[in-house]
Amino acid sequence: MLQVKHITFGYDKTLVLDNISFNLEKGKNLAIIGKSGSGKSTLLKLIYGEYDVDQGDIFWKDTQILGPKHNLVIGYEFMKYVAQEFDLMPFITVEENIGKYLSRFYHEEKQKRTTELIKVVELEAFAKTKIKNLSGGQKQRVALARALAKQPEILLLDEPFSHIDNFKKQSLRRRVFSYLKENNIACIVATHDNNDVLGFADEMLVLDQKKIIAKDTPQNLYNNPKLPLIASFFGEFNVIDGKIYYAHKLRIVDEDSLRDTSATKKGIVKASYFNGDFWLVEVDCDSNTIFIYHKTPIEPETQIFFSFQK
Repeated sequence: MLQVKHITFGYDKTLVLDNISFNLEKGKNLAIIGKSGSGKSTLLKLIYGEYDVDQGDIFWKDTQILGPKHNLVIGYEFMKYVAQEFDLMPFITVEENIGKYLSRFYHEEKQKRTTELIKVVELEAFAKTKIKNLSGGQKQRVALARALAKQPEILLLDEPFSHIDNFKKQSLRRRVFSYLKENNIACIVATHDNNDVLGFADEMLVLDQKKIIAKDTPQNLYNNPKLPLIASFFGEFNVIDGKIYYAHKLRIVDEDSLRDTSATKKGIVKASYFNGDFWLVEVDCDSNTIFIYHKTPIEPETQIFFSFQK
C-alpha cells in the first residue's frame, strides 16, 4: 500500500503542495486532476523520489520513499514513472528498447514478454522500427511498455495518452488499464482528460490551491459535484441559482406544453455548436451564459424555454 502522509513541498520559496495525505491499495487506480500548475506532476515526482519532501513521509508498504539527498540513484525497482518527456534510446528498435529492461530473462522468455507488451500498446507493426522514426504518440506507447517490462508494483503516469491521436486512444486506454488490473499493479494517473478517469479509476483526487479539495469515486464526484472546478472536469456545466447543472441536465421545452412555469426559465439563443450526437446550444439567460444539449440547432435570437432534469 502507498501511504502519503502530510507532505508539504515547494520550489525555493513557492509552496506547491501543502499537507497532502492519502493512501492507495495495491492494484487500485487513482486519478489526480486539477488545473495546470496545481501540483499534479510535482506530486508524482515526490512519490517517485525525484524530489525530497520538505515535510511529511511517503511509504510503499514498509519502504520509505526518499529523494536525491538520500539516494544516489533516483527511483525504486518496484515503482516505474512515465513522464511527459520520454527517455528512450532513439537509435535502436521498439522491441530493443523494451527488451533492454529484460536482459536478465532467458532469451525465449524475454522475447515472449517483449511481444506481449508490444501488443498491449498496439505497436505490433512497429516492433522493428527505430525509435527516431516514430511519432510522438508512438514513442509515448513505447515508454508505457518499457515501464511495464519488469512488472512494477506501482506505476505513475503523467498525462499518459496526451500525445496519442484519437484513432488509437480509446482502445489503448482499455488495453493498458485492463493489463494493470489483471496484474494487480497499482496506478496513479495525473491527467486533464476525463476519459482517462471515467470507467477506469477507482478513486479520483482533486488538487486546488495546494491542497486536496476532494477525494471520492469518479461516479460520486460526477453525480454530486460540489464545486464548479469538479464539474468542469466532466463536461459543460452551468451554475444556476447557486446550483450546478450539467448541460445534458437541462431540456429545451415547448412554451405551449408548459404547466409548471416555476420550474422553467427562458433565454435567447446566441449560437449552436455541432457536437456529434447533439448540438450544444448557447443561451443568454438574465445576462448569464447557459449551455444546453439539444438534438437540433436553433437559430440565433430565438427565445426558448428550458427546464431542469433530475
